[in-house]
Amino acid sequence: MGAISTQGAIRSGGRRAPGTQMKTFLIGFLHFIFHIGYFGPLLMGILDSSFLVLPFSNDLVVVGVVAHHHHGTAWYILSAACGSTIGVLLLALVARKLGEEGIKKVAGEKRFESLHARIGNRAGAAVALAGLAPPPFPFTTVIAAVAAIDYPIWRIMVFNFCARAVRFAILAVLALKFGKTVLSIARAPAFEWSMFVFITLCVVASAFSIWRWWRKTRKEANSPASRQSAA
Repeated sequence: MGAISTQGAIRSGGRRAPGTQMKTFLIGFLHFIFHIGYFGPLLMGILDSSFLVLPFSNDLVVVGVVAHHHHGTAWYILSAACGSTIGVLLLALVARKLGEEGIKKVAGEKRFESLHARIGNRAGAAVALAGLAPPPFPFTTVIAAVAAIDYPIWRIMVFNFCARAVRFAILAVLALKFGKTVLSIARAPAFEWSMFVFITLCVVASAFSIWRWWRKTRKEANSPASRQSAA
C-alpha cells in the first residue's frame, strides 16, 4: 500500500488527487471521532441534529463504538442523546430567530404548511417521532417548524432527548448482538468507498444548507423591520 501511494504521488507531481485528499480527511475525522471515547457520539450528535446533512452518521458511530467497547454502552447512549439535544437546541434557537416566515422560505412554504397542519397541537409527539424515525424523515424541518411556532424550547429538548435515547439504545442492542458482522462489513473496501462518496455528498449538502441559513439570517438582520426594532 505504501509503495502504491508513493508511486501515485510521484506521478501526480508529488500531490495527491483531490478525491484521495478528501478520503484521507474523512477517514482521519472518523478515526478522531472513534478515538475520543464518550465525546465521539456527543460531538457527532451535535452535528447530526443540527442543520447539517449527515444522515445515519451518529447511528453508525454508536454502533461502531458499542461493538468495540461493550462495557461503555450506557455512557455511549447517554453521550449520543446529549449531543443530539445540544444540536437541537442550536437549531431551535436559529429557527426561533427566523420565525415562521423565515422557515417557510428556507424549507419551502408547501412543506412547512404541510408539517404545520400535521403538527397542530401535537408538537411534543412530532418531536418524539422525529427523534425516533430514521432518514429520510424530515427531522430538521420538524424541529425548526416546532420551534418557529413558539413551542417551549425546553420541551423540545426533553422530548428529543428521550426519543434519541430510545433510538440509540435499540441500536446499541443490535450492535451488541451483530457487532462482529457490522465491523466486518465496515472494513470491506467497497463499503469504505461507498461511504466516502456518500459522506462527500453530505458535506456538499451541508455546506449548501449552512449557506442558506446564513444568507436568510443575514437578510432578516438587514431587513427594514429589524432596523426599526433595533432603533
